[in-house]
Amino acid sequence: MIYEKVALIGIGNIMFHDEGLGAYLVKYIEENYAIPVCLTIVEGGTLGFTLMTYYQEYDKIIVVGTGSKEGPVGTIFSESSEEVINNDSATRQTANEVEITMMLEICSFHEDMGEVQLITMVPEDIIDVRNGLTDSVLSHMPKLVDATLEELENSGIRLRKSLCSKVSFETIIDAYANPKMSDYNEMSMLT
Repeated sequence: MIYEKVALIGIGNIMFHDEGLGAYLVKYIEENYAIPVCLTIVEGGTLGFTLMTYYQEYDKIIVVGTGSKEGPVGTIFSESSEEVINNDSATRQTANEVEITMMLEICSFHEDMGEVQLITMVPEDIIDVRNGLTDSVLSHMPKLVDATLEELENSGIRLRKSLCSKVSFETIIDAYANPKMSDYNEMSMLT
């Protein structure tokens, strides 16, 4: 199916180790791919309920973050909003999951809610206060990129790599953990 307005939202708190993987993922895509005008990329971090407007203003919303479903570290799950709402016991174990499920329930009462797809990865550590990703999650990030690109393609958006940039996850994580004006200027020049 093709959608006119698609939002790709990365959620999670970068202060809690793997919890920030959604933020890192959307920044990686933003830095390494040519983004068409029909796609809005949002580093949603911990914005919580303020993201609700995207659910109502966009035709398709893809939310990427950590999940608490059972499975080995790096396991990826993809669920529609209906699946998330109907399986709430498995998707309400973290603050982000509670907020997402509640937003979906609230928005589902409105006719103008877009189609929502939630893509999550099983983390190793979302407890320790530490910037960055664990080595095991970092090694699985290419799979998460592929899953996200596949969902975008299913939504009518095929992203192409930018010719002029190749920014690694390590560079993105370092820029978040150690923000400097030179990093910001360098990354801005790449896009």
